[in-house]
Amino acid sequence: MTESNMASGAVVTANSFLTLNYRISLPEGGDVMNTFEDKPATLMMGTGQFSPTLEQALVGMLLNERKTFTMAPEAAFGEKNPDLIRTISLTTLRENSSPEEEYLPGDMIEFNAPNGATYSGTLLAIDGDSATFDFNHPLSGKTILFEAEIIAIL
Repeated sequence: MTESNMASGAVVTANSFLTLNYRISLPEGGDVMNTFEDKPATLMMGTGQFSPTLEQALVGMLLNERKTFTMAPEAAFGEKNPDLIRTISLTTLRENSSPEEEYLPGDMIEFNAPNGATYSGTLLAIDGDSATFDFNHPLSGKTILFEAEIIAIL
């Protein structure tokens, strides 16, 4: 890397404002997110738009550089936390989501918290009068491929 590249801002730093294409996919195939096929994304590093580990992978990349990173679960979206798998009553489910909705295992369901916030969980099973949810990030526990191409650095 030359001194002029660094002076011109052509290297991604922890404070960069970027335009980039990126793809998050699973090693067994299938894109989770892909901006290469649509329009590029903009990202202000350090603001929580990307997970810190994805941002860290971008730091040091050069303008117009394209890289693919294989990220183990602990470096991507974390390991699955068994404490985030919870069973709730169907009454609670109906009171805190859309009461007329019919749910199936695999559905991502949004709940309203008492403080006005919302949170999501993946329905794992419905048994009698209860439902089991996984409130982990859907990509937790998974190895991912993260491909990025830096289009502009401001």
